[in-house]
Amino acid sequence: MVFSRPVKVDTLPRDGLRQAIHADAAERAALAQAFGLVAISRFDADLLAKRTSRGVKVTGTVRAAVTQTCVVSLEPFDSEIEEEVDVRFQRPAEERKGPVREETVQFDADDEPDLIVDGKIDLGALAAEFVALGLDPYPRKPGVEFAAPATDADEASPFAALGGLKDDK
Repeated sequence: MVFSRPVKVDTLPRDGLRQAIHADAAERAALAQAFGLVAISRFDADLLAKRTSRGVKVTGTVRAAVTQTCVVSLEPFDSEIEEEVDVRFQRPAEERKGPVREETVQFDADDEPDLIVDGKIDLGALAAEFVALGLDPYPRKPGVEFAAPATDADEASPFAALGGLKDDK
């Protein structure tokens, strides 16, 4: 795992665990490589993990300062990411106590809860996931616009010969 901050669910305090997460230089370099970025100069998260009747709810904010490559000019540029976190975790069905209930899937309902694995949730991996979700898949440096190459009106289209074949029939 590139960035990990595991927390044992059973040891969470009654009023929740507030966790301030900061990635060091080596972790930021590994995350930048994993996300295909030039660099990550800052990576912070302020998260609250609190037990609920069905598992754990994690809320908070993730912030990062990243250097991306512009898809138009191929120049590096800096951008800021800030994402709100609101995720539910629950134990796998076979580990839950009490009677097993059938659940109906509703497509307009909230996302399914993430699973608690081996009694732990990984706040580092969760923070990294939200930074990745906040990245623009087609980053464009501010002020850069795509300009289509100019075409000469007299220049024949490569498909003009195909048009000629159609006219011969």
